[in-house]
Amino acid sequence: MESYSITNNNSTVVYRVTGTGKLVVLIHGFGEDGTVWQSQIDFLKTHFRLIVPDIPGSGESAYVENANIETYAEIIKLIIDAEFQRFPQQRTEGLTIIGHSMGGYITLAIAEKYPAYLNSFGLFHSSAFADNEEKKETRRKAIDFIDVNGTAAFLKLTLPSLFTKVFAQNHPEVITELLDKGKNFTPAALIQYYKAMIGRPDRTAVLKKSEKPVLFIIGEHDMAIPLQSSLQQCYLPSKSHVNILNHAAHMSMFEEKDKVNNILYSFLVNKF
Repeated sequence: MESYSITNNNSTVVYRVTGTGKLVVLIHGFGEDGTVWQSQIDFLKTHFRLIVPDIPGSGESAYVENANIETYAEIIKLIIDAEFQRFPQQRTEGLTIIGHSMGGYITLAIAEKYPAYLNSFGLFHSSAFADNEEKKETRRKAIDFIDVNGTAAFLKLTLPSLFTKVFAQNHPEVITELLDKGKNFTPAALIQYYKAMIGRPDRTAVLKKSEKPVLFIIGEHDMAIPLQSSLQQCYLPSKSHVNILNHAAHMSMFEEKDKVNNILYSFLVNKF
């Protein structure tokens, strides 16, 4: 993979590009970086040109002060614009954005403001609903915990619950690797992500107005984005592609990676 960067407010944001073909952007979620997509990158790169950013404050990207979901969306747009400059013909072809969890919130913000950029998009264990008061309070408690105990302790406590119990027991090395990478997060970055998620608006209107295909990847055992919540929004777009994974929670890129890879490939091929 080739590594590139853009500058935003004197902060360097890093993204990687690999593969050939139509453009696909993979946006990671909270407490992750772009490497969370590695299995999907390996599978899809022979068919598509993949853009894989590290959200500011994650991976190799510097923290950006006072950022929210809209800020992250604008930064992803800058990355896309940079790639369009390098490959002008792809501007007219458009691209697909797939966002995991918080990455899905960013995807929806881009779809709302820059619909002409997209020929399709996907919510990968994500939601167009705003946080309800219970969810906001849970996030506020997480902020307090991070503030007192730090990022490593917080991720060690919460990360295993994003997987099914069976997967967590059978593949502890996956969780260990994610926890090792999580040591690089600053408390400020994770707290900013939580505040951004708390403050984001409801974007179900984006789904209702979309005339472009929307992919939903849903984990039957997902506690972060519950199945019933996901099902309540799948019917909103005019063209929905709904996939429920029976052996996954919130991290199906690991839990059911082969099935996920095939779902993504099928969606991307048919949409183009």
